Amino acid sequence: MRFLASAALAACSLLAACTSAPRVPEGLVGSEHRVRVASRAPGLAGHEGQLYLRELAPAQDAPRGARPVVLFVHGAGTPAEVSFDSRRSDYSWLAFVAQAGFDVFALDLTGYGRSTRPPAMGDPCNVAKAQQARFIPMLIKAGCTPSHPTPITTVASDWHDIDTTVDFLRALRGVERVSMVGWSQGGPRIAGYAARHPEKVDRIVVLAPAYRRNSPLEPPDPLPRLDGSMTVQSRADFIANWDRQVGCPAQYDKQAAATIFDEMLASDPIGARWAEGVRRAPAVPTWGFNQAVVARLKTPFLMVAGEYDKQVDPKRVRELYEDWGGADKVFVDLGCSSHNAMWEKNRRLLYQATVDWLRDGKVQGLRQGTLRMGD
Repeated sequence: MRFLASAALAACSLLAACTSAPRVPEGLVGSEHRVRVASRAPGLAGHEGQLYLRELAPAQDAPRGARPVVLFVHGAGTPAEVSFDSRRSDYSWLAFVAQAGFDVFALDLTGYGRSTRPPAMGDPCNVAKAQQARFIPMLIKAGCTPSHPTPITTVASDWHDIDTTVDFLRALRGVERVSMVGWSQGGPRIAGYAARHPEKVDRIVVLAPAYRRNSPLEPPDPLPRLDGSMTVQSRADFIANWDRQVGCPAQYDKQAAATIFDEMLASDPIGARWAEGVRRAPAVPTWGFNQAVVARLKTPFLMVAGEYDKQVDPKRVRELYEDWGGADKVFVDLGCSSHNAMWEKNRRLLYQATVDWLRDGKVQGLRQGTLRMGD
């Protein structure tokens, strides 16, 4: 398996997005890496892809392998570079963890951000019909037929991307295991990966892990036809989805939300040219993250649910806590928070709980139990 890393990207793949270099907070150093992957995404048909990996680490030198390594994995729609490392001051989960003494990396999976975008994602006919009519009518010919009606990526191809990246990090930093942090669909991506490679994973933190006790164990065969193998989201939809999850005063900053969506468009210059500008993502079928799987998992797991989350019901996260097989597990009920808690007023409580778990395996002294935090 071949890898390629560089401190600055000299060029970008024709299938990947290009943006300017990320902001690096004081006291940290940053790097950008391209990790080559023999892709298993159906939309790449076995071709090689490149995975974009953003790194932040303490500026102080340390022996190779001396600092723990943390990999951040994003959810279903928003790439890691935006989810975890917004350029808006004090909105970087990634930087907060790095400043606590960790080497941290944020991974864009195939189809997201600056990683390789399969060619099917350039065809607006692969968007669901209802979204075609709303967002890209000027691009849709009469009788628009999808060129790729089945999934462009799957959770299995995501696991392969993650494994390739984890092996890259183990070699780069000289460590046996990495810890992992995720959001939303990052739950089945990380926990499903840990079920398959427990020897490579140290600890897990996930905000709003998307869990269903009775979800499929095995992939569908064949993969299903979809009404849209790609999703898109406009600025108006992004804000409307957030607003329906507001339950307390000043829960989030409207100006910050506008900046975050600008960052999404910057990560997707093709989508930014569709209608008023949209964020594209593959529609990813998921399996292998159900009650039977998580009952066998022993990896220490911190799970956080926003009180007002209407995308992943907090009850489902509590069920995940109940079903998780390991003894070291904590559930945090984060008050005055939505699915987007990492960008809201209680974000620093989430960030600090993450550091405490990754460093000590405890939150407020607990290795197992449930906590209420925030207003």
